Amino acid sequence: AYERTCRYFARKSNSVVVSVGYRLAPKHPYPTQFEDCLTATIHFMRTAQDYGVDPSRIIICGDSSGGTLTAAVAQALVNRRDLPKLRAQILIYPFLQCVDFNLPSYQQNEGVPILLKERTLALGLKYLNKDLSVMEAIFKGCHIPEDLQLKYQKWVSPD
Repeated sequence: AYERTCRYFARKSNSVVVSVGYRLAPKHPYPTQFEDCLTATIHFMRTAQDYGVDPSRIIICGDSSGGTLTAAVAQALVNRRDLPKLRAQILIYPFLQCVDFNLPSYQQNEGVPILLKERTLALGLKYLNKDLSVMEAIFKGCHIPEDLQLKYQKWVSPD
């Protein structure tokens, strides 16, 4: 599905683009997708020079669930001393926080096709193999203990 887009990016940026075809949920439950992306990224980072790529110029990117996986892979690699450092990560509408579904961005975009608030949560729960019956409680914020809500309030708040 992304071959055309990847070819466009490669041509326009004079770059090598590697697209990871990770296995999808629900057939392949989490963390299969993360493991596929991490394995592919590590392999490419170790063999980049075989493809004429400067290992110090590797950028990883993903959209939607791929953006979430990109962030997770970048975090997994940040302290690795046996690999070159990633130059950057590009996250395109990733699913990064599920502490508060009532922040302004969720309110503003709750009716946007494809990324409907309910659909976003349902897909996230399916990805994690969780029961969809908890959706209403999550929308109310009942899934986060009060002490953690207070702890993360400075990072996850409308302010």
